[in-house]
Amino acid sequence: MKKFIYTVAIALLATACNNSNEFDAQGSFEATEIVVSAEATGKILKFDIEEGAFVNKDCTVGIIDTTQLYLQRKQLIAQQTALLSSRPDIKAQVASLKEQITKQKSELKRFENMLRDGAATQKQYDDIDAQVRILERQLEATLSTLNKNTATINENATALEAQIALLSDQIEKCYIHSPINGTVLVKYAEPGELVTMGKPLIKVADLENIYIRAYFTSEQLADIKLGDSVTVVADFGNDKRYDYEGKIVWIASECEFTPKNIQTKESRANLVYAVKIAVKNDGRLKIGLAGEVIL
Repeated sequence: MKKFIYTVAIALLATACNNSNEFDAQGSFEATEIVVSAEATGKILKFDIEEGAFVNKDCTVGIIDTTQLYLQRKQLIAQQTALLSSRPDIKAQVASLKEQITKQKSELKRFENMLRDGAATQKQYDDIDAQVRILERQLEATLSTLNKNTATINENATALEAQIALLSDQIEKCYIHSPINGTVLVKYAEPGELVTMGKPLIKVADLENIYIRAYFTSEQLADIKLGDSVTVVADFGNDKRYDYEGKIVWIASECEFTPKNIQTKESRANLVYAVKIAVKNDGRLKIGLAGEVIL
C-alpha cells in the first residue's frame, strides 16, 4: 500500500493560520491508496470503471482476455479424463485367475480325500497342488503389474490436475478486482489495450476513513497517547473551516526535522514527531487538504 501526500503551499497555510484560533499541530489529510496492477498479460476486454467511481472490495471491475488460457485448461481436462478412463479394471482382469484358483483348490481338496481312501495317487495330488501354486504366483504378478500401472496413471493425472489448477489461477487473475472498498482516483488503461503483468490499471483510495498526518514537538508528545480523541479542523480557505472528531492511531517512534510546509505551535522547534489521526469523512475532506489539530 502506498501513502501519497500532497504538499500544501506555504502561503495558503500562512493565510489559514492568521484566520484561525490557536492550534497545537498542523498537517495535511491523507488516505490509504492502492495501485491495482495487472496480474496477467493480454488484451483488456472489459474495463468500464471510471475515475471517481466507488468500488467494493473484491468486486470485478475489468477482465483481461482469457481465451487462450481457457482452451489450454479445456485440453488438459480432456487429457486427464482420457487418462483416468484408461486405468485398468483390476477386479475384472484378475477375476478369471481367482476363479481358476478356487476351482483348483476345490479339486485339490477332492484329490486329498481320494488319496486318503486310496482312489488317487500322490502324483495326481502333487500335480494339482503345483497348479494351484502357479496360479497364485500368476495372480500376485498380475496384481503387482496392474497396481503399478494404476499408480502411474494416478500420478500423471495428479500432475495434470496441478496444471489445470495453475491455469485456473491464471484465469482468475485475468479478472481485475479492487482489494479495498474505495474510490477510483486514477485510471491508467482503457478497454482494448494490451497490458502486461505488473502494469498499473487503477489507483484506489479509501476516502471514507481518512486521516491527517500532523507533527508535534517532544514537549507536546508527553500530553498525547494512542486512542486519545482530539479536534481536527479542516481548512478550506476563505474562512471556511469545519471541525471533526479525530482519534490518534499512530505515533512515530523516531523524530524528524519539521517539514518545510508545516508550521508547529513553536516555530523554533526543529525536531518533531509525526502523528496519524483518524477522521470519519463526511464527504468534504480531500487528500492534500490542510488541517490543524487542537488537543
